[in-house]
Amino acid sequence: MTQRILCEVNNCTYWGDGNKCHAEVIYVVSQTGDQAGDSEDTDCKTFKPEE
Repeated sequence: MTQRILCEVNNCTYWGDGNKCHAEVIYVVSQTGDQAGDSEDTDCKTFKPEE
């Protein structure tokens, strides 16, 4: 299955044209324990700043 992951953080190593994420794996964690109430309670641990 083809995945389409969009990201607007253009200083990330995995960011590509059209706001497409080119990371092989996306790792998202909750800031509030095992569950999140909404997207603002989460963090993308895949983010890696461009060098």
